[in-house]
Amino acid sequence: MEKGSERGGGGGGGVRCSRRACVLLSSLAVVFLTSLFFSVSLRGAVGFNYLEAPGWEESRRVKLVPSYAGAHQLPLPDSPQQRTCACPRCVGDPGVSDWFDENYEPDIAPVWTKDNIELPSDVYYWWVMLQPQFKPHSIHQVLLRLFQVIPGHSPYAWWDQHRCLRCAVVGNSGNLRGAAYGATIDGHNYVMRINLAPTVGYEEDAGSRTTHHFMYPESAKNLAANVSFVLVPFKTLDLLWITSALSTGHIRFTYAPVKQFLRVDKDKVQIFNPAFFKYIHDRWTKHHGRYPSTGMLVLFFALHVCDEVNVFGFGADSRGNWHHYWEQNRYSGEFRKTGVHDADYEAQIIQRLAKVGKITVYPGK
Repeated sequence: MEKGSERGGGGGGGVRCSRRACVLLSSLAVVFLTSLFFSVSLRGAVGFNYLEAPGWEESRRVKLVPSYAGAHQLPLPDSPQQRTCACPRCVGDPGVSDWFDENYEPDIAPVWTKDNIELPSDVYYWWVMLQPQFKPHSIHQVLLRLFQVIPGHSPYAWWDQHRCLRCAVVGNSGNLRGAAYGATIDGHNYVMRINLAPTVGYEEDAGSRTTHHFMYPESAKNLAANVSFVLVPFKTLDLLWITSALSTGHIRFTYAPVKQFLRVDKDKVQIFNPAFFKYIHDRWTKHHGRYPSTGMLVLFFALHVCDEVNVFGFGADSRGNWHHYWEQNRYSGEFRKTGVHDADYEAQIIQRLAKVGKITVYPGK
């Protein structure tokens, strides 16, 4: 009997244990499914409202994790589009072009200042290889010395949606000759010119006003006191040169002879930010060419500090010649074959910016 009872007890105990396990598993399954249901419901109800709630980055698109297989951009909230300026069409207005909005980063600073003195490592190593140097320098120390000579602040840190800041980006193309754009160019708030760009004797076609002149050391020239000198640096030595040219004058040569002293308004000297340089290379020219042309750098500088951008003197003339408006070049198309810049790809970008209404291009003659 004891053995039978033990066997029966053992068998009955095994059945009772299996039932308890089944009940426990069933309970866990119910809890899991209930939690999953409420989790999905809560994420759908709360998460959506959180992203779309008024005041939560209303003017920006919400991007999902890029590696997610279903990555896409959520649509902008169904609210009236907020204007970013008082011009008829504003560069910064979202929702006009998906292509532009996906690539345009309004928060990146075009000017290198005391506030963004440190470069991300990827930017620094890309920048120092543009024109490699054998002598190492501490970029931080070089900039600290430079910012003792110039202010090192950005004049573009504010934005007023009630303003209409109109900018003319004036290239050096021969298509300016005979175009009679002078008065139109001079009518802008900012007039931005590049490298040599003479105006004396070319006022009728190219205008006479300049507010910003973009140059690198090897193309630098003296400027009037009311003009901002914007240095486009390709190497640390360029920063050492501008410090020297505005003080001791001890640097006379980079890879070519440079001006020992520079007569410009120190308070108006600005330094083009290498991080902004790389942003244009990555987002806009898409690594076509070794790096973007100075014309492209100036164009996107304007797209980030101005409300309306009008472009003059870019591209070939009506005969297909690529030359400067102040000279006749026998080899007017040769620079397109150097591999440094991709002129054709850059021309496509300019054409597309015009097509989506972010710039207006004046074709010249």
